[in-house]
Amino acid sequence: MHFFTFAEKDTTLYQNSGSLNAGMDEILEIRKEVSATGESVNVSRILIRFDINEISSSIVGGRITKPSFFLNLYDAKSENLNTSQSIFAYPVSQSWNMGQGNSYDNPITTDGCSWNFRDSENEGTIWGTVSASGGNWHTGNGYEASHSINHKTEDVRIDVTDIVNRWLSGSIPNDGFIIKRSGSIANTDTNTDEGNTTSFGNLSFFSSDTHTKYPPTLETVWDDSKWSTGSLSPLTMTNLEDMVIYMKGLRPEYKEKSKARFRIVGRERFPETSYSTTPANLSVKYLPSGSSFYSILDAETDEVIVPYGSGSKLSCDSTGNYFMLDLNGYQPERYYRLEFRIQSGSGVDELDQYFNEGFTFKVTQ
Repeated sequence: MHFFTFAEKDTTLYQNSGSLNAGMDEILEIRKEVSATGESVNVSRILIRFDINEISSSIVGGRITKPSFFLNLYDAKSENLNTSQSIFAYPVSQSWNMGQGNSYDNPITTDGCSWNFRDSENEGTIWGTVSASGGNWHTGNGYEASHSINHKTEDVRIDVTDIVNRWLSGSIPNDGFIIKRSGSIANTDTNTDEGNTTSFGNLSFFSSDTHTKYPPTLETVWDDSKWSTGSLSPLTMTNLEDMVIYMKGLRPEYKEKSKARFRIVGRERFPETSYSTTPANLSVKYLPSGSSFYSILDAETDEVIVPYGSGSKLSCDSTGNYFMLDLNGYQPERYYRLEFRIQSGSGVDELDQYFNEGFTFKVTQ
C-alpha cells in the first residue's frame, strides 16, 4: 500500500532577507546565487511539516506494518543545474510559524518564520543562537537523508524512514524537515556546497499552496498483501506465457478519501476446451504469489504515482486476486491508469510481463 499525506505547512528561508516570510509562496526554493566576485550572496532552505497522527494511529492499530517513508517534492522548473549535486533533509529541532507572507511582498511581511526568526521578527524568537540563522536541526546517525541530482531537473523522492521513525517513537518532536544543500549552520564552511563559491543552480519545487496537482507529499509504503487461494488453481507456466489480464467491477469513478478493492483476473489467452459446467474462459485462477504487482500512473502525463515494489503486491482470496487502495491523498478530478507486472519462473525460465490494457478511473470530490 502507498498512503499519501499532504504537507501541513511549508516555506522557504532566504539568507539575503533575514526577516522575510514566504509562507504563502507557491514555490519552494533551494537557491544559491554567487556574485561576480565569487562571494556566496544568497542561499535559501526549505522547511516543511506533515501531520503524522493518522499514520501513528494506523501503526498502533496494526493497519500499517513495517512501513517505509518517502518525501516527495515535484520540480517547478529548476534552473541552471550545471553540475551533479546532493540535497539533504534533516529533522527541524524547533517549532516554527509558517506565516502568511510572500517573497514578493513590498514592504516585506515579517510575521512568520524567516532566515533569522522562527516565529516572527516582532516576537524576536531566533533560531537557536544568532549565529545559527537559517533554521535549526538535529544531526548525527539516523537524522540525515539525502538525494542526488544529476545535471537535470527532476522530481525528488527522499527516503526519510529513519527520521519519521524517530518522530513516531517520540525520541524527538515532529517539527518537520529542513531541506538544503550541505553546509554549516553559519554558512561559512567553504568545503560544503552552501559555503563554497561553486554555482549549483536554483532548485524549485511546488509548495502546499500550489494551484497545480503537485503539492509535496509524505508517502508511507508497506506490504499489505494477503494470500489465501481457497480452492482456486494456479495459472501454470504454460498459461502465463500467453495470458490476458482483465479487471472485474472496475468503476469509472471513486470518491476522494474512500477505500476500494480492485479485482484483477489473469487467464490463458486460449483456454482448453473441456467438459465442464463452467466455461473455461470464466474459470478464475490465481497469479503467482509475491511476484505480481500493480502500478498507478497519471492517465494524462504518465507520471508514476505508485511504482512496482513491495508496497504494490497483489493479494488473493478464495475468489481471486485483488489489491486495496486508500484514496485519501489521491487528488480529486484526476484520472489514473492501472498497469500490472507479473513475474514467474526463475533462471532461464524466468518470465517478466507487463500489462497496460488502458484500465483507468477518476477520483471525484
